[in-house]
Amino acid sequence: MSHQAHPPSQAPEEAAEPETPHLDFAGTTPYEDYVRADVLTHLQHTLSDDPGEMVFLVTTQVMELWFTVITHEWETAAKALRSDDVPTATAALKRSVRELEALNASWRPLAQLTPAQFNSYRSALGEGSGFQSAMYRRMEFLLGDKSASMLVPHRGTPRVHAELEKALHEPSLYDEAVRLLARRGHDIPASVLHRDVSKRYEPAPEVEAAWTAVYSGDPDAEVARLGEALTNVAELVWRWRNDHLVATRRAMGAKAGTGGSAGVAWLEKRARNTVFPELWTARSYV
Repeated sequence: MSHQAHPPSQAPEEAAEPETPHLDFAGTTPYEDYVRADVLTHLQHTLSDDPGEMVFLVTTQVMELWFTVITHEWETAAKALRSDDVPTATAALKRSVRELEALNASWRPLAQLTPAQFNSYRSALGEGSGFQSAMYRRMEFLLGDKSASMLVPHRGTPRVHAELEKALHEPSLYDEAVRLLARRGHDIPASVLHRDVSKRYEPAPEVEAAWTAVYSGDPDAEVARLGEALTNVAELVWRWRNDHLVATRRAMGAKAGTGGSAGVAWLEKRARNTVFPELWTARSYV
């Protein structure tokens, strides 16, 4: 008796059609609702006809977004240190290191600007300058680099001014780290622990001695790991300032900066300021 041939059965994975993503939404897409991409991609309003202005504007806006993320991480770390939660603080600082690396990479599209290219749209900036960035100022305050005069440019924006004034009078990230050292038994004087936190942090020999003791002990201790996370942050902040300096020097030489600053001379002074100073000087005594 003959038998009719049947085609071999297909494996389920061969027979299944590739899944089609859900494309039909009643309103905006869930992606748009979360990311607000339509808002972000329509915030670019160039002020010149030069095609290079777009990359300058977008890069600056991207920097502002990274400032926002990094400020969030450092505020998270400071809050955790106040609660003696060193692992949470260290984790936030480690995340911020990756974010600082991305922030620093933002200079790459601008690093090769020639004076002619920058001059083609520089006049569109008017008196605008990066030092007027409120979110960057909050970052600097968290690093302990405080000055009440830096609130002045923001008097016309009450919400921003209030946020900066609050940050000015709160302990910096480094203040919280030094207070943690005191709670862990290190001899930190009252003049440091109860200093006026609205002023710029100044290094103290007792803090240097405390970090020396930390680094002379168990390198895997949580305070030592905290110190290294803070040092990584400080190093990348220094690189950010130097990359800013180099990009500016290349684009405009020694001319006065936008916003009335001294340009390169002002940035050179900023680049010499050491972040978390005793974490660096203590290494000479370990």
